[in-house]
Amino acid sequence: MEEKVLSTKKNGMPMLLLTILGCIISVGVIVLGAIVVEKTDNPVLLIIGIVLTCVCWIPFCGLKVIKPQEALVLTLFGNYIGTLREPGFYFVNPFCTAVNPAAKTKLSQSGDVDSGAKKGILTISGSGASADLESANKKISLKVMTLNNSRQKINDILGNPIEIGIAVTWRVVDTAKAVFKVDNYKEFLSLQCDVALRNIVRLYPYDVAPNVDTTGDGVADDGSLRGSSELVASRIRDEIQAKVGEAGLEIIEARITYLAYAPEIAAVMLQRQQASAIVDARKMIVDGAVGMVEMALERLNEHDVVELDEERKAAMVSNLLVVLCGNHDAQPIVNSGSLY
Repeated sequence: MEEKVLSTKKNGMPMLLLTILGCIISVGVIVLGAIVVEKTDNPVLLIIGIVLTCVCWIPFCGLKVIKPQEALVLTLFGNYIGTLREPGFYFVNPFCTAVNPAAKTKLSQSGDVDSGAKKGILTISGSGASADLESANKKISLKVMTLNNSRQKINDILGNPIEIGIAVTWRVVDTAKAVFKVDNYKEFLSLQCDVALRNIVRLYPYDVAPNVDTTGDGVADDGSLRGSSELVASRIRDEIQAKVGEAGLEIIEARITYLAYAPEIAAVMLQRQQASAIVDARKMIVDGAVGMVEMALERLNEHDVVELDEERKAAMVSNLLVVLCGNHDAQPIVNSGSLY
């Protein structure tokens, strides 16, 4: 079903004035009929005034106000007749019904947040005046909105459990598809975001790992959730768009808002990262120490400061490496006797 944009004239104000005038006339007819009944016992004019009073309010149901970036999907006796998109004050068939199955649905997103609900959980508004107001408001927002889905625990390609959350920027582009193609387009979007997130995250390791193919071309690459967040977000966006396009929704952008190891392995992974950092630091220290020792020996030989045999060179190299690679400051011992 394709969207049909109604080009109805914005004649709401004239119809409002005519309706008010009709109500005034009907009241006047009732008053005049009561006077006639009192004088002539003829109730015809009074009955006409009562009938007019009963039907004169019906045109009020056809008055519709559309604000910028709003739309109203109208049906007449079950048939879709079109959508009002342009802002203005309209008069349509009073028997038309506005349809928005997601009017009461609350998501954790901009412009549609229920403060009493948990993030990422769909809730239905309660009873009372707020419920009456929401049930009456069947307009569909065409604004750009951001859905902040709840964090999920997903295993990456190596089987490590991680927690990840995304924020999806979206909007309605086809109101007819959004209303009639799916039962509830907001709930549909939230569920498709969860599914797409799981499908993409399972293709990547949390950090760079050897022999892992994340692109599906059969060649190992350096893709990871932590290092390739832009690429991962782009793939998540494309995955969601492929699913919700039939519902008349456009996914503008998807961003990773939270990424961490799950609590049960976070401590172990932290120790692993610390160990890797210590090994890398030690390697750098050793490389630097060996270079300094080589430079010291070359300078001693170049300037003929002292002549060292192989045994003394070995002792000097050992002492320098101990001093340069140690975790603490060296405590020198002065030997006042022979080296032998």
